[in-house]
Amino acid sequence: MKILFDFLPIALFFGMFKYAEGNRDWAAGTATDWLGFMVAGGMVGPAEAPVLLATVVVMVATMLQIFWLKIAGKKVDTMLWVSLGLVTLLGGATIYFHSESFIKWKPTVLYWVMGGALLVGQLVFKKNGIKSMMGAQMSLPDAIWQRVNLSWVAFFAAMGVLNLWVAFNFSTSTWVNFKLFGGLGLMFVFVALQALYLNKYIKPDSAP
Repeated sequence: MKILFDFLPIALFFGMFKYAEGNRDWAAGTATDWLGFMVAGGMVGPAEAPVLLATVVVMVATMLQIFWLKIAGKKVDTMLWVSLGLVTLLGGATIYFHSESFIKWKPTVLYWVMGGALLVGQLVFKKNGIKSMMGAQMSLPDAIWQRVNLSWVAFFAAMGVLNLWVAFNFSTSTWVNFKLFGGLGLMFVFVALQALYLNKYIKPDSAP
């Protein structure tokens, strides 16, 4: 359930982009009316309008996620704060310069921040981030925990590179499709493969 909550802004980004892409004249007029005061030149053309409107949606959605968690009395993950900072900075640049290049960097930077945090935690602070999250469900030798942690570091590093490759070698529409379906799909595949590898270490539920 949490992963669906985490991917909600991406799904909304996808939905707005696809709708605006199919209604470019509406998108250009709406983006100019809503965002004209924020963009260089004050006008948004039909080519860049879909990604600008989608960027606004993902910025608002991320803010609402944090607001919801706060009023529900739940902890806001550090990575969600990082995501908000990135989407505000890079999304703001995307809107002002009406260029999708900035927002296309956001997934890569977030992937690399997450991977870097896991790597620094293990090498510098001798703290295994994955063990902290999963240690209650599994009992693993330290060497295995290190491999699991490093596998996530490698996954995030690879996803960051893959995002840039798709973003700057294919159309924006293709990148938006990859951002939702490719990112979510590859995450599920990676988690499933790791679960198969670690299955023998999962503690069975205690009998009642």
